Amino acid sequence: QVQLVESGGGLVQPGGSLRLSCAASRSISDVRRVGWYRQAQGKQRELVAAIGSGGTTTYDDSVKGRFTISRDNAKNTVYLQMVSLKPEDTAVYYCYYYRNFPSWGQGTQVTVSS
Repeated sequence: QVQLVESGGGLVQPGGSLRLSCAASRSISDVRRVGWYRQAQGKQRELVAAIGSGGTTTYDDSVKGRFTISRDNAKNTVYLQMVSLKPEDTAVYYCYYYRNFPSWGQGTQVTVSS
C-alpha cells in the first residue's frame, strides 16, 4: 500500500498561484496513472490533472492553460502548479496513484477568496 502525503494548499486571492506537492512512499515512474482530483463542498470528486504511464498528461477543461502537472521521479513526487486561480477552484485536492488499484492521499484544502 502506497502512502501519499499532500502539501501546499492554503488560502489565496483570485488570480493568485499555488503549487501542490504529493510525496509518494513508492515509485511513481512506472505507475499506470498519478495525478490530482478535487472535491468541492456538495459536489462529486472530479479529475483535475493526471499523468499516464507513457507521460501523457490529461487536464479537465476548466483548468487547461492554468494548471500544470509534473513529476520528479527521483523524489517520487507529483506537483500541480496552479496559476490564475478562481473562486470555483476552491476544493479539497487529493493526490491519486494507480498501480494495481487506486490509492488516495488525505487531501489538502485550497481556498480561493478575496
